Amino acid sequence: MGFPIEEVRTRFPALQQGGGQRVYFDAPGGTQICRDAIERMVGHLTAGTANSGGAFVTSRETDALSEAAHQAMADLLGADPGEVAFGPNMTSLTLAFSRAASRDWREGDELVLTHLDHDANVAPWLLVARDKGLAARWVDFEPETGMLDLDGLPALLNKRTRLVAVGGASNALGTLNDIKLIRDIVKAHSQALLFVDAVQSVPHVPTDVNALGCDVLVCSPYKFFGPHQGVLWGRAELLAGVEAYKVRPADANPPAHRFETGTPSFEAQAGVLGTIEYLDWLGGHFVQANSRAERLHAAMEACVAYESMLGERLLAGLAAIPGVRLWGRPTMEGRVPTFAITIEGQHPDHVAARLAERDIFVWSGHFYAVEVIARLGLEQAGGLIRIGLCHYNTAEEVDRLLLALREIISAKKESQI
Repeated sequence: MGFPIEEVRTRFPALQQGGGQRVYFDAPGGTQICRDAIERMVGHLTAGTANSGGAFVTSRETDALSEAAHQAMADLLGADPGEVAFGPNMTSLTLAFSRAASRDWREGDELVLTHLDHDANVAPWLLVARDKGLAARWVDFEPETGMLDLDGLPALLNKRTRLVAVGGASNALGTLNDIKLIRDIVKAHSQALLFVDAVQSVPHVPTDVNALGCDVLVCSPYKFFGPHQGVLWGRAELLAGVEAYKVRPADANPPAHRFETGTPSFEAQAGVLGTIEYLDWLGGHFVQANSRAERLHAAMEACVAYESMLGERLLAGLAAIPGVRLWGRPTMEGRVPTFAITIEGQHPDHVAARLAERDIFVWSGHFYAVEVIARLGLEQAGGLIRIGLCHYNTAEEVDRLLLALREIISAKKESQI
């Protein structure tokens, strides 16, 4: 069956705002939230929230809600709920894990980072390196294609490598990294932990942490139609051996929960549960399965196909506009639907502002991918224009963007005459 785009769009209240004329191509920075998540959050707060561990009804209901949210995220990631931790955002969880995991690392040990990653998967490890006297080694990427130089990875690994940090997908260029291949290389040449920032990949492709073979994976529900929240998954046997920084009474079992410091946002966990329920609904259009995990996988596979169609339409249109340069892969193979462009003679901020006047929302600048912008030599030019699609966008919106870009370029030329 075809992708139910009209039904999908009715599940996102924000898409109806502004007379339904707003085009949300800002997904890499945060998607719109689905109605299912909103209703779960409101329902929890309306019925009566409470802290965890009490004998009274609202506390018991809150505990049941939290347990259901952990199970829901586990189903999305192919994990065990005891391996899932919620936090305020991916950055905070990464900083917390980096401090705990590096407790026994010693001066002279090494870390491997990439020039393709968001700074949330770079700066925490650089801070560890500074504090512990570690050496940071770097995986480069090809500016023309946005692909990591994995041929050079083995030479960066040795018996003193403690961690390799890599992204599931680039938040700037859209490159989808081959995590299974990276895992094979890392495990063949070192005993290092493989830490994956999957913030940009989980919204667009099916994710199975056991199949990927990584040690720790982090993602952000607000990048896949949910509330502002972060999620950390880690192998149970690994997390059991990591002493997290937490207050003394905090529960340490299951292992991942030691990273849920302080009272969590139970309303946000309710929203995550609603988000998974939405994706479950979507998957039910494509498979008849008793397993929620199977339906979630089907939903993500359907999103891959639909987003690929939109992405190819956009790529073809961009290639036909004089003065537009695409950075990264020119087809949808090996990428997610995040596209970075520059326009000859125009500052990225100017283009984003002109699009905003037309109710088309895109990002400009560095998007915290400071290593990427430096590697491309675009720091002084203002960075990139980033167009991010997701499964609630339409072909008509893509065409509207392409027309707007042509008009902006034409207006600029006319002003110079």
